[in-house]
Amino acid sequence: MVEVIGLTKLYGENRAIHDVSFKVNRGEVVGFLGPNGAGKSTTMRIITGAMAPTEGIARVDGIDVFENPVAVKRKIGYLPETPPVYMDMRVRDYLLYVAELKGVPKADLKKNVSYALERTQLTQVEKRLIGNLSKGFRQRVGIAQALVSNPEVLILDEPTVGLDPRQVAEIRSLIQELRGQHTIILSTHILSEVEATCQRVIIIHKGKIVAEDSLENLTKLKSGTNKAIVRVREVERAQKVLEEFAPGVKVRKGRLSDEFEISFAGQTSGHVMDDLAQFIIKNNLGIVELRLAHANLEEVFLSLTYGSKSSDQLSNSVNHVEEVTL
Repeated sequence: MVEVIGLTKLYGENRAIHDVSFKVNRGEVVGFLGPNGAGKSTTMRIITGAMAPTEGIARVDGIDVFENPVAVKRKIGYLPETPPVYMDMRVRDYLLYVAELKGVPKADLKKNVSYALERTQLTQVEKRLIGNLSKGFRQRVGIAQALVSNPEVLILDEPTVGLDPRQVAEIRSLIQELRGQHTIILSTHILSEVEATCQRVIIIHKGKIVAEDSLENLTKLKSGTNKAIVRVREVERAQKVLEEFAPGVKVRKGRLSDEFEISFAGQTSGHVMDDLAQFIIKNNLGIVELRLAHANLEEVFLSLTYGSKSSDQLSNSVNHVEEVTL
């Protein structure tokens, strides 16, 4: 649905993005991750036709963004980082105005506006001035204007920035509800948002794509499934005993008081885990739990954008995704 090929954007001698290429399939929800200044917003602006690239091609549903920008913009709903709202307009009037600008047929205007109001839970404030609304409600108005033309593609740039936890949860729920009805690109640096809503992740760093895959594959790639997590009753002698399991094994404390992380020299397997379970039982450590450990998205992100040192500092925050039943 969205195809980006070799996008490069120069500001004088500064390269904001370089040779950026990726695809987003119809109906997907894709997280576009990167630190501040990585090139996320620049890429989004180019896809929406708000900015021209120095080099490269962007297509939406097979239509070139710069050869036929009007046709592309009819297919896109865009929420920039700062919502494009008019403070002196009432919510419904503003959405009608945006719908007309986007070329929504007159017969569909009221229906589309009502749909956008309902999906963003703005019906109770539709007659109020936007300038008198809280930041959270203004953010919802920004999302409503992106939805009002019922676009095939939604591009959301930091949609939950500045919102309180309840409002964040509501926006995430909305994105999940829209999955399958729209192709969604969620540009953000908030990792929990991506984990909660996205099927696939694209990570950009210093203007270049450094990773592109499903959440599951990215975390498996980072961890290499070479770690196990064990919880035992005999905590005081556990670390010393576990270090004797095999040559090259490293053991350190986990997040919980009775938890230990065991790192192996190579990939773990069912055979290794069986042997480890038997070893723990033989040494009367009182096994409570034994799992393979995969990295979480935070570790992957830090490793790819800041290097392994930052990732290692968070190694105790692993997300356990496979379990051995004893």
